[in-house]
Amino acid sequence: MVRVNRDIEPRLLRAFTAVADELHFTRAAARLYVAQQALSRDIRRLERELGAELFVRTTRQVALTAAGERLLPYARRVLQAQDDLAAAFSGAEHRPLLVDVGAPVSTGSQVLTEARHRLGPETELVARFHSGLAGAAAELLAGRLDVSFGRAHGLDPAVIARLEHRLIRYERIAVVLREDHPPARLEEIPLSALAGETLYAAAGNPTTTEWTDLAAQLFAGRGIAMAEPFPEIEGDEEFIRVVTKRRWSVLASEVFIHLPGTVLRPLTGPVPLSPVSMVWRKGLVHPGLDALHAAAHALATTSGWLHRPPGAWLPSPEAGVMVRDLRTAE
Repeated sequence: MVRVNRDIEPRLLRAFTAVADELHFTRAAARLYVAQQALSRDIRRLERELGAELFVRTTRQVALTAAGERLLPYARRVLQAQDDLAAAFSGAEHRPLLVDVGAPVSTGSQVLTEARHRLGPETELVARFHSGLAGAAAELLAGRLDVSFGRAHGLDPAVIARLEHRLIRYERIAVVLREDHPPARLEEIPLSALAGETLYAAAGNPTTTEWTDLAAQLFAGRGIAMAEPFPEIEGDEEFIRVVTKRRWSVLASEVFIHLPGTVLRPLTGPVPLSPVSMVWRKGLVHPGLDALHAAAHALATTSGWLHRPPGAWLPSPEAGVMVRDLRTAE
């Protein structure tokens, strides 16, 4: 029997989990900011110390062996414990908390603004603007971001399992229409009125896959088409330019930027909702996170953020899952 080294360096386990997540040595090395050769050396050293091969490598793909699959949950627990220990003694409360709010006009932005009112000048919350939760989640896992907002259950299950999340709002889903579009005269747009329409829903953008997935579920069986994939659009000004030029109708939420020459109309028949969660790194301890929780709780309570109209539509799996109510979670 091989005697396993009880003092395995956490760096080796971090290298292993990065490759296990990416199943690609080059991407894993970039994620860890190390050279690929150094990463490969660490993996070989870990395999020697464990006396087991952890990956099957071919010229076309990387896959976990049975030993690698067995090691992965243990490696994650060890690294999480190390991160928790470091956070407890790092004076983390003095560093700025990096909070992705998606856009200046968003639920996350409202929570951030309210949280800042609750903090003293010694605690800083710094806003970031990622276009979607899928992109922000990668930054959370890499430690380059602390908190984000979006549809948590639209993420890969393996990703969301490594993060903490809490439902804070049901946003009503809306559509952006040109002012001269016939349905634009209505205060609310029945979903049936969009049959035969093509709506932009960020298809082709890898950072907003949770939104495109929601749109695909909502459009299914209703005769609504999704606009063809388009390169990622960065920034409000460029988004307005592209949408205006292409004369797109856009699937949006009730919290959305104003596009000149358009109107924002909520959808109905049934009322579709987009669940928004606050998402943060496991083990994160910071007074700014406490303030964000308190702010979200206050806004949900006073503004009815968690109200679900009877018969409202929700994307799966949210449609069939009882979600903890933020109002009773304190």
